[in-house]
This record gives sequence, structure tokens and C-alpha cells, in this order.
Amino acid sequence: MSVLTLKNISLTLSDKKILHNVNLEFLPGKIHALVGPNGAGKSSLAFTIMGLEGYRKFEGDIIFKGESLKDKSIDQRAKLGITLAWQEPARYEGLTISSFLEAAYSPEKGFKPEEALLKSGLAPDLYLKRAVDKTLSGGERKKVELASILAMMPQVVLLDEPDSGIDIESLERIFDAIKILKKRGSTVILITHSLKVLEHAEDAFLLCCGHLMEKGSGHSMCRYFKGKCMPCDHQNMPEADDAK
Repeated sequence: MSVLTLKNISLTLSDKKILHNVNLEFLPGKIHALVGPNGAGKSSLAFTIMGLEGYRKFEGDIIFKGESLKDKSIDQRAKLGITLAWQEPARYEGLTISSFLEAAYSPEKGFKPEEALLKSGLAPDLYLKRAVDKTLSGGERKKVELASILAMMPQVVLLDEPDSGIDIESLERIFDAIKILKKRGSTVILITHSLKVLEHAEDAFLLCCGHLMEKGSGHSMCRYFKGKCMPCDHQNMPEADDAK
């Protein structure tokens, strides 16, 4: 039984149709991937699931554990257990990493802040008192955000381009964290156009120009990357970055 179901999701932004009747099911405790070229609608779909500003007025419905999310705010969705990790993690001037992780920490399910940092590849004694601001590199901010997810241990985790702007060591930490999330029963949704990231997914969905083109195992979808595209009945020409 799916933990998250998308029913006929269509989205229009600035009079442009971004998503077209997308139907998807995400299963509990599995690693899924949304793949496709830039402009395919991957991030737009993730933002719609999360309920971000500008992505609330969609057609269709999103069902989480039998309950519609259509009228729920981003905060309400977060409280239900849905989390989005940004491609470019946010900065919080004046907020320490310790406070940031304490706010995310779920004593019933998650790792304590110190342990979450260690599992993300950061030494607690060097980072807990630092601020979540521009003094951190992009890779460090990715690891701090990852630590917050491990401290929270949400039911559904959306990871938008998790390999963006980081080194190989940091990427391996992310892959380790994905395994931990799966082991603890979280549903992971990877938004990616990276073959290396796709290889960690059990199920995958191919989007193109806002249409769901194909679904299958992560392994079977690797041929999309090898061929750079898959045959389809419409023109593969994404028009704008807002459909990313």
C-alpha cells in the first residue's frame, strides 16, 4: 500500500502547463527516483507535493496515508512527516547548527544532533556552535541539512538534486544516509538527472515536458541515461527552467 499517492496532478504556472495528469505511487520504506532532463517538471512536482508557495493551485489530489494534502499548508505537511531537502540548502544568519538540529530532532525516531552530525560526516565539536550561514561551504550546508533529516527521521523525504555542488566524499555520506532512512522505514524520493544517484533507487519514474513517460526499476531506467532520451510521441523540448 502506498504511503503517498498522486492522482491526476496537473499544474499551470504563468499560463504555462508544467505538469500533465501525473499519477504516481510511492511505497513505504522504498527509494524512488524522479528522473528526466532539465525542464521535465521534476522539481515542480516535488514543490507541489511539499505545498510550496506558488505550487498550491493544482488539479488532482495528493493523498498521504489516506488523507488529502490539497488544503494543507507546507507547515501542516511537514508536521505529518513530509520533508524537502533543497538543491541549494538555505542559510540562517545567527542560528547555530546546534539550535537548527535541536529544532528538527524527533526523540521518538531520529538521531540526536551530535550523532546525526557524525553520520553526515561532520565533527560535532567543530560544528555545533557554528552558524548555518555563508561561512559554511555548499558541501557543509548539504551535510548539515542531511543531519537535520536524520535527526527528524520523516516518513517521506524529497531530495532535490542531492549530488549538486558537492564532492565525492559528501555524496557517499548522502548515499549512506539514504540507506539509513530506508532501514528505518522512511520513503525516499530522489529528484535527479544523475546516473550515479539513480543507481541507488529501487523504483524510478521518467518525466518529460511534464508528462510521466515511463516507470520501472531504477536499473531499467538507466537506459534513459545511456541513450540520453527515450522514444516518445511528443517533442522533447523543455521550454523554461521553471519546469525543472
